Amino acid sequence: MSTSMSSALLTDHYELTMLQAALRGGVAFRKATFEVFARHLPDGRRYGVVAGTGRLLDALRDFRFGERELAFLRENRVVDEPTLEFLSGYRFSGDVYGYREGECYFPGSPILTVEGTFAEAVLLETVILSILNHDCAIASAASRMVHAAGSRPIIEMGSRRTHEMAAVAAARAAYLSGFGSSSNLMAGHLYGVPTAGTAAHAFTLLHDSEKAAFQAQIDSLGAGTTLLVDTYDVAEAVRTGVELAGPDLGAVRLDSGDLAEVAYAVRAQLDELGAHKTRIIVTSDLDEYTIAALAAAPVDGYGVGTSLVTGSGAPTAALVYKLVARQDEEGVMRPVAKRSVGKPSRGGRKYAFRRLDGSGTAEAELVTVSGDRPEGVRPEGDRPGGIRPLQAELVRGGEIVGAEPLEAARERHRRSVAELPATARQLARGYEAIPTVFDE
Repeated sequence: MSTSMSSALLTDHYELTMLQAALRGGVAFRKATFEVFARHLPDGRRYGVVAGTGRLLDALRDFRFGERELAFLRENRVVDEPTLEFLSGYRFSGDVYGYREGECYFPGSPILTVEGTFAEAVLLETVILSILNHDCAIASAASRMVHAAGSRPIIEMGSRRTHEMAAVAAARAAYLSGFGSSSNLMAGHLYGVPTAGTAAHAFTLLHDSEKAAFQAQIDSLGAGTTLLVDTYDVAEAVRTGVELAGPDLGAVRLDSGDLAEVAYAVRAQLDELGAHKTRIIVTSDLDEYTIAALAAAPVDGYGVGTSLVTGSGAPTAALVYKLVARQDEEGVMRPVAKRSVGKPSRGGRKYAFRRLDGSGTAEAELVTVSGDRPEGVRPEGDRPGGIRPLQAELVRGGEIVGAEPLEAARERHRRSVAELPATARQLARGYEAIPTVFDE
């Protein structure tokens, strides 16, 4: 779901100056192919997660230069009048292919391919990278946290630790990767992400006593609510909570201290008081490593904030948007590539497949520039074994054809991670879970 605001100025100045020069030089309408890929995965991780495609399609639909945008460009002399005239009628009319949201990716994976004229496609670089770099980074971190948590649910609660709209995108990406809910209501409104939340320490401090605060919360939200029990003395708060709500108290939340040690003590106390079904939720600067360290503790769920919305140390997916093919003077598409030291690229439009062994476990990412389908490609949905195509048609002739519900991406991610080898779920720094094999 999108807002009514144009996304056309979510771009860099030099995209428009390149357009102006290309228009003047007579090459702006040459056909061009751009690709989005990562040269490497951040922080020694084993896989990345594609996220943000749905938001990107919304942004593409709203990428229009109206009167306000054109007035800004004119007043600030960003480009000349012929370029403004072109922009006034700008509509992307090309094609876009890409990995579906929730799919795992690896270095060199062509996760997005944009085909159109140079003038149309170059303007999309910044907004594409802004969305995908952020959302892929968040989704990749969230996926690691979900697997560290095992069957225990995680709530996303990082809105106060990032930009207000980044918080919405982060909640969406986290849900896609398996988080159970978010504290962010805008994510619920725009994308249907389940939302949850009860009370903070301020609510307890507002009242004359902790008992009064708990009673007010229970009266309002019922005995199944979650009480925050570490404002003062944890043991006393647990005792008070069970006294007021009875053995059906929904949960208690711990937000400080040695979480494992306190969780053991609280579990023993709850059981002693007869509150055997009362769950223990822990928060307090958690990341995938602290979640994994709590695996043996009597914890029933987690709340993650800062680490999630900052990509757990990798706030960008390091994706790039590169021209890989362009039309020459004779109208023939020619591969092009950078030869920069440390930043080379591979020319030609890429096609991607994942090779699976007989048990359905991924063995390699196959990337070809020939356009030929490798032997053994099977229809989507067939399992196990064979070669699975990874790219889908997202935009055809400027029309969005690849939109899908967020729940579909969430289920795809579950399947995509499940087919990776077990090493993919290791938290230690290491190599990619499967190699990327280029067939040129």
